[in-house]
Amino acid sequence: MSVSRISALGAIALSGALALSACASENNGAAPGAGSTAAGSTASGDCFSGDLKAEGSSAQKNAIDEAIKAYQTACADANIDYQPTGSGAGIKQFIAKQVDFAGSDSALKTEPKDGKIEADDAKASCGTEAWNLPMVTGPIAIAYNVKGVDKLVLDAEVAAKVFDGKITTWNDPAIAALNKGVTLPATPIKVFFRSDESGTTENFTKYLKAAAPEAWSYETGKKWTGKGEGKEKSAGVATATKGQDGGITYVELSYAQQNQLPMAQIDTGSGPVELTAESAGKTIATAKQTGTGNNLALKIDYATKEAGAYPIVLVTYEIVCSKYADAETGKKVKSFLKTFASDEVQQGLEAAGYAPLPTEVATKVQTAVNAIS
Repeated sequence: MSVSRISALGAIALSGALALSACASENNGAAPGAGSTAAGSTASGDCFSGDLKAEGSSAQKNAIDEAIKAYQTACADANIDYQPTGSGAGIKQFIAKQVDFAGSDSALKTEPKDGKIEADDAKASCGTEAWNLPMVTGPIAIAYNVKGVDKLVLDAEVAAKVFDGKITTWNDPAIAALNKGVTLPATPIKVFFRSDESGTTENFTKYLKAAAPEAWSYETGKKWTGKGEGKEKSAGVATATKGQDGGITYVELSYAQQNQLPMAQIDTGSGPVELTAESAGKTIATAKQTGTGNNLALKIDYATKEAGAYPIVLVTYEIVCSKYADAETGKKVKSFLKTFASDEVQQGLEAAGYAPLPTEVATKVQTAVNAIS
């Protein structure tokens, strides 16, 4: 799928996200960082000097790189260091006060796991409420590399069995049944998964668990529990798949595009659905806010059967303190995230394989960012 198709469909598709009625802003055609305009509208006169540290989601790396470029174009004395170590690592470092904010492809957990509740630990670390601010939206591709196969259809059950090592060759009857008329080779299937704790893994396993509960018996979470070979971060699984005939992985759209990997269409029961901004937007449109006030955590319906809806999507959050113990740190986080959430930068993210936040959602995020202190 071309980037231009994302750009053309993104604003229309995501206009109904979160059941909000506002339409997405029109793409102004300018990539962030191309000049001072993108950052200038939100950052000039509000620049900080010095360092800002963050880490976490590798899914948003290409997006946050654009935001950093835009900010530092306008604010030359600012040094923003974002390390794409994975969502789990980012949250741990945020709670340990080693970074100023974290990127995560899932909201802070409000239920106990391993005797801990992430949201409570983050609140204790901040000394105030920690907020989940959705900043980047994008679908997760099932990307593959099979010589001679340019089009592939999977459903949740078959995908679950592939990623659980129960379907081991590409010409397996279950795959063939979904791909009539396609010549499938006997090439062994090579699954690549995220070896680091990842919000992408969590969202993908939520899809498998919700849409194929009998085929996927594992619990959902940031740590992979299926079969395959682990590679670090999104770039790792994408690169490994590109270099392996018979390879398959789950990875964000932007990484699949960068590596020119074909992506499977997903049949939810209403026919095969190609991954586009429009089809992903139909699923995002069913998301509901589970947080209150400026805590904008969302719940996605991964088992949707709506016609034309692509079900494997994620939202990357910036995890922040609502009020920082160090006021200067709060000002830095607020200043940078104002640029990241700005209409100019959000629109420019389309060219990097993401989709802009719908206007009314962006307005809620911008309101929350302005409330950071």
